[in-house]
Amino acid sequence: MSNPRAGKVAERIQQIIARRLEKGLRDPRIGFVTITDVRVTGDLQHASVFYTVYGDEQEQSDSAAALKAATGMLRSEVGKQLGTRLTPSLEFIHDELPESADHLNELLAEARRRDEEAHALAATAHYAGDADPYVKVRDADDAGFDDAEDDRLDELEDNDELDDSEDYEDDDEVDADDAR
Repeated sequence: MSNPRAGKVAERIQQIIARRLEKGLRDPRIGFVTITDVRVTGDLQHASVFYTVYGDEQEQSDSAAALKAATGMLRSEVGKQLGTRLTPSLEFIHDELPESADHLNELLAEARRRDEEAHALAATAHYAGDADPYVKVRDADDAGFDDAEDDRLDELEDNDELDDSEDYEDDDEVDADDAR
């Protein structure tokens, strides 16, 4: 809430309603209700009261009906204790946060279980090929070539060195031509 006064009024409304519910209502349908949050509009005309109910779906629906029936009485109680010129209208909204939190906890437990399974599989896993496929052979003798192949590789390396030195000589001639 950007309005600090609205925040204070919302906090005060939450306390008043929670205290009144703690004392009890005459309605036997009301269950174990907890006021989780109150949000007040900037003009202090409307208050949304979020609540949770401990119990099954039947108790939740009974408590919702009891709160709806007691809205007028609770509004007059808020008006008496709040001390503002206008008493905000009250709207009771069932807070879905606990159900969402339970669902998120179930998802986190599933992810944790899958991570443990993957870790167990990784502990017993073996490489499909070599342990390090990026290791390069540095010497032809280490590669397991026979002597004829080894000699051929040496010749190819020597030819490459000759070709490289010829390229350097050509570069010197080009540089001499550029200097003129």
